Amino acid sequence: MGSRCTQNAIAPARVLRGRGAWQQAQGAISDLVARPLVLGRSGATAPLRTGLLQDLISHGLEPLAAELQFDCCEDDLRALAPRASQAPCDGVIAIGGGKVLDAGKLLAHRLGLPCITVPTSAATCAGWTALANVYSPLGAFRGDVALDRCPDLLIFDHDLVAQAPARTLASGIADAMAKWYEASVSSGASSDGLVQQAVQQARLLRDLLLLEGQDALQAPGSETWARVAEASALTAGLIGGLGGARCRTVAAHAVHNGLTQLADTHGVLHGEKVGFGILVQLRLEELVGGNLLAAQARRQLLPFFRSLALPIDLADLGLTGASLSDLKAICAFACRPDSDLHNLPFAVSSDDLLTALVSTTTVPVASPRQT
Repeated sequence: MGSRCTQNAIAPARVLRGRGAWQQAQGAISDLVARPLVLGRSGATAPLRTGLLQDLISHGLEPLAAELQFDCCEDDLRALAPRASQAPCDGVIAIGGGKVLDAGKLLAHRLGLPCITVPTSAATCAGWTALANVYSPLGAFRGDVALDRCPDLLIFDHDLVAQAPARTLASGIADAMAKWYEASVSSGASSDGLVQQAVQQARLLRDLLLLEGQDALQAPGSETWARVAEASALTAGLIGGLGGARCRTVAAHAVHNGLTQLADTHGVLHGEKVGFGILVQLRLEELVGGNLLAAQARRQLLPFFRSLALPIDLADLGLTGASLSDLKAICAFACRPDSDLHNLPFAVSSDDLLTALVSTTTVPVASPRQT
């Protein structure tokens, strides 16, 4: 008896990657758009975007430049949609980090326009996926939106990405590693072949990042750096596409979502919060699920995260002075009825999560039965 029909948005229609990919992509861009809305945000990448806009103009396009005022936020999207329609624009080119890429994808989705993503770091796999996270104007996570398809064109230019601070790649490594720690828990017992393959690919991804992540940070632009950057920004997205809705995020992303509710964490990158969330999830598996292997995994990750300058406790997140009510607010949001946290194979209360949240660096104690 055949399995139920499912639909997966697996990958962008076309991916151009490597050094000089942006210049080589000009023909592919022109095939898709003539009057694109070019979306950005960060002041740090403004000069870079100015140069890319000039490239588009020199190739005969008529781009309309626009900037987000916030993260991927409904306030921005409501203002941008009429601008794009009135121009009229025939596509969206999003240039920047994950929140800019998400905003560009969501805007293109709503307007029914082609979408081109141009990551300027390897901090997330947002340039690949058919998903957009939406935030409040103050940067608090509100929810995610599933899109009809992945971008029409993804341009992952190594020369552009290598200019980003090393911290962004470390953040991308943590975000990508969550694929294994979350999918292996939520989907590891699935009988679906693609889901099984996605989970195993997530394991290989984790292994690569553990082996080469630190070396990649030391040598931007090297072959090792290229493998790690593409693993974080591209392979992680492919895993999500293959696994689909049944290859789910779990507590690591739920903790991220809860942390964003506090303004003190808004200077912490997405993947940094998710990486901390991995440690919290493993602590929950240890304390509530009774999984001794989770304790061993956390013990392995702690020194690795330290070597990448990733946060491993509340102090690293800037929450040294957080009140008990603030910590409870994080846990309450992360434990909402519709939270990904409930994809864990055991029930977790807000009190359980609070205990895990404050004890991520507790050294695992070997069971007396272990020899």
